Amino acid sequence: MGLIVEVENGEDNDAVLVPPPNFAMVEDCIFRSSFPTSSNFPFLQTLNLRSIIYLCPEPYPEENLEFLRSQNIRLFQFAIEGKTDISTPILKDSVMDALKVLIDVRNHPVLIHCKRGKHRTGCLVGCLRKLQNWCLSSVFEEYQRFAGAKSRTMDLTFIEMFDILSLSQCLYSIIYQYHGYGSKKRRLLYKEENLQKPRLTSF
Repeated sequence: MGLIVEVENGEDNDAVLVPPPNFAMVEDCIFRSSFPTSSNFPFLQTLNLRSIIYLCPEPYPEENLEFLRSQNIRLFQFAIEGKTDISTPILKDSVMDALKVLIDVRNHPVLIHCKRGKHRTGCLVGCLRKLQNWCLSSVFEEYQRFAGAKSRTMDLTFIEMFDILSLSQCLYSIIYQYHGYGSKKRRLLYKEENLQKPRLTSF
């Protein structure tokens, strides 16, 4: 069921803010959803996004790019096919690269989405949960809650087999620094400038 938010605009009319389907907060400043359309743009504005992680190979629509430009939102695209074989190295590499973007708070607030916010988004969030030391049953329950009847066994297998320890090559190259603004936000800064960076779509 979709969530609709009404906001008073001071002119006796209500502005209706419509989140994308499957929208939810993953963590503070991390959100997930299906592919946003123009009807969702006013709602997305309220999130003050810095970045979007897009997990599909198809080009981002020009209408969406125009919205990102107007809001100064960066787009990180990882071209993951909808039904990629879990044994394909490119799937693991793409999820690993997306995780590096996701855990870097310089990119927050961030929205993760694929087409329907179920499988590819669910896999990325599931791998994040493993990094957060969630038990596997809770990781699977969250994935299935968003995937519903479309839950894929191969996605659950990928999450279970995903080697979080391999993230150490990224974490060892990151300096954790704490800045005293607001609520002690954690800042992740790359130690080496020649680290492999995700593809940043240019406008």
